[in-house]
Formats: sequence, C-alpha cells, structure tokens
Amino acid sequence: MDNVHSAEDSGKEMVVDLAVTGMTCAACVGRVEKVLTRLPGVRKAEVNLATEQARVTVLDGTAAPSAMILAVQKAGYGATLITGQQAPLLDDAAIRQAARRNLLAVFAAALLTAPLLAQMGLDAIGLHVMVPPLVQLALATPVQFVIGGRFYLSAWKALRGGTGNMDLLVALGTSAAYGLSTWQVIAGHGHAALYFEASTVVITLVLLGKWLEARAKRSAASAIRALMQLRPATARVERDGRQLELPADAVALGEIVVLRPGERAPVDGRVVDGMSAMDESLLTGESLPVAKGPGDRVTAGAINADGLLRIEATAVGAGSTIARIIRLVEGAQASKAPVQRLVDQIAAVFVPVVVAIAAVTFAVWWFGQGDPQGAFIAAVSVLVIACPCALGLATPTAIMVGTGVAARHGILIKDAEALERAHRVTAMVFDKTGTLTEGRPAVSGIVAADGDADRLLALAAAVQQGSEHPLAAAVLAAAAGRIRQLAPLGSFRALPGRGIEATVDNRQVLLGSRRLMDEKGVGLTLLEDRAAGFEAEGQTVMWLAENTAVRGFIAVTDPVKPAAGPAIARLAALGVTAVMMTGDNRQAAQAVAKAVGVERVLAEVLPEDKAAEVERLKASGQVVAMVGDGVNDAPALAAADIGIAMGTGTDIAMHTAGITLMRGDPSLLPAALSISRATYRKIRQNLFWAFIYNLVAIPLAAFGMLSPTLAGGAMAFSSVSVVSNSLLLRRWRG
Repeated sequence: MDNVHSAEDSGKEMVVDLAVTGMTCAACVGRVEKVLTRLPGVRKAEVNLATEQARVTVLDGTAAPSAMILAVQKAGYGATLITGQQAPLLDDAAIRQAARRNLLAVFAAALLTAPLLAQMGLDAIGLHVMVPPLVQLALATPVQFVIGGRFYLSAWKALRGGTGNMDLLVALGTSAAYGLSTWQVIAGHGHAALYFEASTVVITLVLLGKWLEARAKRSAASAIRALMQLRPATARVERDGRQLELPADAVALGEIVVLRPGERAPVDGRVVDGMSAMDESLLTGESLPVAKGPGDRVTAGAINADGLLRIEATAVGAGSTIARIIRLVEGAQASKAPVQRLVDQIAAVFVPVVVAIAAVTFAVWWFGQGDPQGAFIAAVSVLVIACPCALGLATPTAIMVGTGVAARHGILIKDAEALERAHRVTAMVFDKTGTLTEGRPAVSGIVAADGDADRLLALAAAVQQGSEHPLAAAVLAAAAGRIRQLAPLGSFRALPGRGIEATVDNRQVLLGSRRLMDEKGVGLTLLEDRAAGFEAEGQTVMWLAENTAVRGFIAVTDPVKPAAGPAIARLAALGVTAVMMTGDNRQAAQAVAKAVGVERVLAEVLPEDKAAEVERLKASGQVVAMVGDGVNDAPALAAADIGIAMGTGTDIAMHTAGITLMRGDPSLLPAALSISRATYRKIRQNLFWAFIYNLVAIPLAAFGMLSPTLAGGAMAFSSVSVVSNSLLLRRWRG
C-alpha cells in the first residue's frame, strides 16, 4: 500500500503506515501506541503485533513520518516508513533469512544446553552424574550473554522507554538463575545446587518458541502474500506498431495490452479483440473460468486460458482492482478489533504486576518459610512463566487468518471492527434489483391503451434516453429492434424512487411507478387489472402518461438469481432473519420474496427512506446487515450495523460498506457471516487460553509447583499454541 495516503473518511486526515521492529509482546504494542498518540496532530494509532505494523491517522500537515519514526526509536523500537505496495513483513527473502538466523541460534543454544539437560534427566532416574561446575559455567555463559543477548538488549530498550516487556521477564529470570549459580561456583560451593540448566533451557525454549511463532505468523500472512503475487511484474504493450515488454506500472491508461494464453493480466481493462476464458478464482473465489469477449471487463491478476486477447487498460498500478483488494486486506489485518481494548489495558500493567508477584513470592518463601532455595526457584519460575506475548497475539493472528481466508473466497472485510460486528448480525436487509435478482431486466410485455404498442415503446424509449437506470437499459434494448428513430428528448428530470418527468416533442411525459401516477393525479383504472396480472408474476410495471392521461404500461422482468433461495435458507439456519427492501411495487416485491423464501418485505420504499427503515429495525433490537449495490443504497449501508456491498455494484456502495463481495453471488452472504463467526470464536478461544494460562500458571509457579525449566517451556509454547489455533481457521470451507 502507499506509505502515506488520504484517510477515506476525511480529506483533512492522512494515514501513515510504519513497519515496527523489536516488539515482543502486548506490552510493547501499548508502549508504541502511547508514544505515537502523544505526537501533536495524531488522532489515532493502531499497532499490530502479528503484522509488526503501525497505522497512524494524523491531521494533514501536522506530525511528519520522520517525527513518528523518531518517537518510536526513542521508545526503544525500530521503525521504517512502508513504501510501495509490499510491506516489509511480507518480504519473503528477509523473512527467510531471519528465520535461518533464529534457527541457527536455537541449534547453538540446544547444543550447549544438551549436557546440562542430560545431567538433569539422568538425575531424575537415579543416576547422579554431575558435569563439573566450571564446565557448566563455560557452557551456560555463551547461551546467557551471546545467544541470549537479544533479551538484554530488548529489555534495556523497554526500560529506557519507561516500560517493561516479555524480554525483561526472561532476562530477569534467567539472570537470577545464572547469577546465583555463578556465585556458587566462584565461591567454591561446588556441591551446592546450581541452576545453569534452568537459565539455558529457558533461553533455548523461548528462542524455539519465537522461531515457531514466526513460522506460524508467516503462514497467517499467506493469503495477502498470494494476492501480492497475482499481478505480473511486466506487461506486453502495443506501441508504434510494435509489441514492447514493459514494467506493469509503466502501462498508461488507454494503451493496448496483449495477453497470451496462460498469462496473468497485468492491468484492469476492457477486451477490444479476441475470445477466451479467464480464471478469476484467486480474486473472486469463483471456481469456473469466465468467458471473455470484446467489451468484457478483465481484472489484473486473472489468468487467460486459451485465447489471445487485446485489452485496453482502464486501471493501472495502485488504481487496479488487485491493488485496491490488497489495500483492503492489509487495512483489515492492521486494524484492531474493539475486543482488543481490554487486552491492551491488561498488557499495560502486566509486566510490573508480574515483577511485583515475583518479589512477594521471593519474600514469602525466604522470610515466611525460611527456604532461600525455594524462594529463588519460585520467584524465577514466576518471572519466566508469565507470558504477555500470548495475549498480544490472540486477536490479531485470528484476524489475519480470518480476513485472508475470506479474501480467498471473494469476501473482502474492510477492518477488524466490521469483522467483529458481522458475527452478531440477526437481520439481513436486501435490496432487490441486482442483489436477489440478476440486475439485467428485460421487457416482458407492452400494453397500450390505444393498442399501438410500438408508439408506446417509442415514447418510453425517448424518455429513457436520459437515464442510466437498469430499467432504462431494458426499454432501450427492446426499442433497438423495433424503433428506427427516437424522438429528441427535451427536458428531463429524474424522480428518485418514482420515475421520470420529461418533455418529448413538446409533450409532457411521465414514466414510472404507480406512486408517481397517484402523485400527479393520473387515473389508471382502465388498465389496472391487466397490470395486476404482470405484477402478480413478480414483474415490474412502468406506467406511461402523456399530458396527465395514461397511455399504457411496460412490464419488465428481472430473473431471480439461482443462488438467492439457497442463500436465504442458509441465513435462516444461521438464525438470521432476511428482509427485502425495495422501491418496487408491493405485488412484484412479494412475488420475488416468495420465490427466494424471504418472509418480510418492505416495498415502495423511497431511496431517502431506506436508511430510516434500517434505523427502525435497529431500534427493535436487531443487529442489522444491509446488502446493496447501488448509489441509492449507500445511506442505508452506512446506517446499518454492517454494510455489505456486491462487488458488481457501484464504487460508492463498496466504499460505504464494511464487507464487499467480489462477485454478485448471494451464497457469499451466509459465507461472510460464517467466516466472521468462526474468526470471532477463535479470538474468544485464544483470549480464554491466554488469560487462563497466566491465571493458572503464575500461582502454580508462586507456590513452587513448577521448576524454572518447566515454566520456561510452558511460556515459550503458549504463544505458539495461540497462533496455531488461529491457523486452524484456514480449514474453513464455508
């Protein structure tokens, strides 16, 4: 995504994306957010531990990115501005190199720890073999200060920034074990208890846990990495009669791109020549190739099957559909769910509280029980078993995987808040045209009061010349085969939700709904019965009046989408009530509702009243999702608890919605709610285990029931288990 861009909801705000390094737990996240929000002009800062990114909303012209980077660095962390479309987190080469270094550190630590661990294992089965104290010191020292040096560095940076983190707990616990053992060796107490194996095993296990966690996080980011790899780096462009291979970003709007069989489209465009089929599955989730011919739209990233296509570029670079999808998915993965606020509040005090518990534990064991050795073991165990890392990863990893899986199925979730709201939906409101129906209406009947159907059609088509409504397209298409020349259109006035008022050959013409005719005092009695027959079959009737006298009507049918009925049934199985809201007449609306299984219908609703109807539903206690695809749906989409836009619709509908479906398939609607519920279940599970782990483990350690070695292993794998649980979401199949 772009490094600095306008916030979508306000022209006065900018969004800056930073890559933040050095964070190890939820406490680090809170610290970075705090220093960023203290900067003048910063409205909001969201830091994500899983993606290692910060998204800062700032008033335009106030805090510069350089000031943000400096503030993060002063807090003890690294920061760089994210430039271009590929975030540092997803730089595969860098990730693999870091993984190799971490694995090498794990192997080195394990090799040095093995003799100490073997000694402890043999002792457990009654074989008392002791590695000489000086050898133990020699083995433990490089593990503590060379391999484990990163913990000291991170802890120091955190303390310098006025906070504590997980690495501080590790450094304190292992230093205590190493320090006491070293003093025993130097003082010549060779037969006293030594704890070198505790310090080295804890460091080894924590490093292993971090490596496994990084691998799991990389898997969680696989969906967006797959999206980034969709668009090819080069394009074959026709210039000056020749075909040139250029960087995809160098293609200009309007240029002709040649796409050979098996190649991915480098730009969004329109087919000007050729016939083929294209695989758009990674973009829309549609498994079957889609036929393409002259005039059809092509999306960057789609695979051309077997034909040669010439495509006129209509969107390139950051303006392409795939770039917008990547920005949406990145934005969702970088955002923070409302449930995370509680976690952040706990994380802010977690480390100081754990250190205090360790100090109290030490004092109680030493002075209360008179057991210095027990005091030492219990205090070290408390320090190393506490894990704010699991708390910090519980929510963002689930969101990363959930939004990635949704994107692979053609469901784009705008942010974590939309994901959280969607799981609570109890009512789903549908617009009719283009949502439950195909949105490609066709004229099915023409009834003229004087019997001259062609004249009626010619007059209606003349009026519709000024409209872009789907019904207008149907009338004009019918007229194209029957009317040679349309009369010139004079004045034209669209009446939203009602119809059109126009002047044709100096005659005042009304074309629209029964409501419009009633408002203008046009009597419909003569044709009422015939119109009712069409409406009973679910067809839309457009009345035409000339100089306040009815001239007839045109019936238009819009086929119901085959997937609409099964989708409504699945929503019912999920406990969601389906409501259809349309500006169409009640009879036609009821017929469509009956065909798809919708029981509640709100018909003849004007565009400006749709939002009020949504608010009325919300006031009745329902959590409302609104599904639409047109400009007139935007207010209702914004008013709903969660707006869902069909990707086949207008940009403004998709801009307003929290969820966008990449294809106009109603079956994606229950799928969107299902993935939201599955993701939220994972968030709850992760938070439950993260909280329970700490609530149970810390008291066990304080009561001396866990050794430092066991505590270190448990801590290391707690965060791994949280990330692994999130990864189970990848099995979701709708």
